Amino acid sequence: MRNRGSRIVGLVLLGLVVAVGPAVAQQAKVPVQEVTLDNGMKLLMVERHESPSISGGWVAHVGSANERPGITGIAHLFEHMMFKGTTTIGTKDHAKEKEIMDRLDAVRLQMEEEYTKLREAKRRGEITGNIYSPENQTPRLEELRAEMKKLQDEQHKLIVKDEFDKVYTANGASGLNAFTNEDMTTYFITVPANKLELWFWMESERLLHPVFREFYSERDVVREERRMRVESDPVAKFEEQFGSMFWTSVPYHHPVIGWPSDVESISRRQANEFFATFYAPNNITAALVGDFDPKEAVALAKKYFGRIPRGAQDPPEMITEEIEQLQEKRMSAEADTNPMVEIRWHTVPFVHKDKYALQVLASLLNGRTGRLYKSLVEKQHIATGEPYAWSSAMKYAGSFEIGAELADGHSHQEVEEALLAEIDRLMNEPVGDHELQKVKNQAVANSYRRLQSRFFLLLQLLIYDAQGDWHELNEMPARIQAVTAGDIQRVVKTYFTPEDRNIMWYSRKAGTEEDPELAGLKGRAKAAARQMLARLEQVQDPDQLTKMIAGLEGSMGQAPPEFKPALELVLKRARQRLEELQSTTAEVK
Repeated sequence: MRNRGSRIVGLVLLGLVVAVGPAVAQQAKVPVQEVTLDNGMKLLMVERHESPSISGGWVAHVGSANERPGITGIAHLFEHMMFKGTTTIGTKDHAKEKEIMDRLDAVRLQMEEEYTKLREAKRRGEITGNIYSPENQTPRLEELRAEMKKLQDEQHKLIVKDEFDKVYTANGASGLNAFTNEDMTTYFITVPANKLELWFWMESERLLHPVFREFYSERDVVREERRMRVESDPVAKFEEQFGSMFWTSVPYHHPVIGWPSDVESISRRQANEFFATFYAPNNITAALVGDFDPKEAVALAKKYFGRIPRGAQDPPEMITEEIEQLQEKRMSAEADTNPMVEIRWHTVPFVHKDKYALQVLASLLNGRTGRLYKSLVEKQHIATGEPYAWSSAMKYAGSFEIGAELADGHSHQEVEEALLAEIDRLMNEPVGDHELQKVKNQAVANSYRRLQSRFFLLLQLLIYDAQGDWHELNEMPARIQAVTAGDIQRVVKTYFTPEDRNIMWYSRKAGTEEDPELAGLKGRAKAAARQMLARLEQVQDPDQLTKMIAGLEGSMGQAPPEFKPALELVLKRARQRLEELQSTTAEVK
């Protein structure tokens, strides 16, 4: 996520979309054409001629799972850097700019030598706190920082700000955005049908001739983003630590946005090495959905993407597997949130055959017609809102989580026991045929509706390909329909063991109160709204907020129904926040 208002909203919306879980796709197969270029890059195409536009995107098969200690967060940093332009886009004089960037790298190398000394001093106990904080800066660092500021100011005179966006916008394109997660980094946009060649040229240029301009200042932007998204969020900082506790050996245990000490020290040299390894065409899949001629698209792909050389070597395989958890793990936190219980187990990766039974199981438990709501809310009255179940099958491993907010007067222990009782019931009593078939039919119908959107179809092609196999788009319906009551019992017995439980208890921090408008939202929609509202409070620039509002308004039509109330609340608060900022600005004038 970058420091542009519309992109902030876009990534948040994308998080909501992905949070719905892997879709099931309609019974009729999506006619996908696949072509692989000589350099190893793959192109997926789906023709849809109902309107003269094309949704296009590409996914680099790299996420935070491919990072190592010392450079955590670099995959997400690249999401920012890939919008900085090329040798011809975003600059007035690339040759002069390159000279300045080389000098910046040299100054930064000297700064890193100073930071190495500070790290050693901290280990000896001679200084405390963050080595990058102002109180720990040495006179030499202050000199180097001033020199770097001078060079950055010089470079800014040569930069054409946001020109990559502007070229697209001037040609009628919309929705330029990207996201990074544990397994992938995905870029996408919608262009008019007569601008397909522009898309191929623009996207191939930023792969063939990228310029990581403003690298060090953008790294600072990412660090600030982490403060806003994680460290200033009342729940996100605890969820981050819960995730690190949950994953032991597989590299999902560090956050996508990276650890602070790593984000603040990544160098351009490391970035160049990372790009050469993971942004080679043999590690990328592109996709088009919309009004185009496949023969023309293939010819353009060969002309533009085909000129990018294959990587010198294939990206290294991620071989570390999650070790078996031998004993239940627990965590508790006091936060500015409603009291809540979360229970999480390790399950299976995206291509595993048991994924389908786990998806159906989540549907059996979810929603106001699901078992958790009926038991904990309607029957026992010990939970409030809407309890949830969430099956997450990622590329290398998976998890399953259930959770519920406590009703007034009830304890964490009561709710935990009630949640586990529903799991025990599934373990010991086969699900009835009618209940099971109803859930499976709803899953197919819901995903059919979602895939009417070109945008969602594009995303699912790219996401499925990155997680293991885009053919899941067409194969999943039959596999979901094939799930039996016996399969449900088997996966519950296999994965939901007492030893593998990871339990989080949230208690309300003394002196804090629940936002009354948030109280009406449910499950992950509430969590997403809470996070977006926390970010709104950090925005001080009326222009940035105006862009965020425009992005929210444009995104409403794409949001799943269950998330629309959350977006409506955020949009209302954003408008109120804009009025406050404009009023303050007027008073100052």
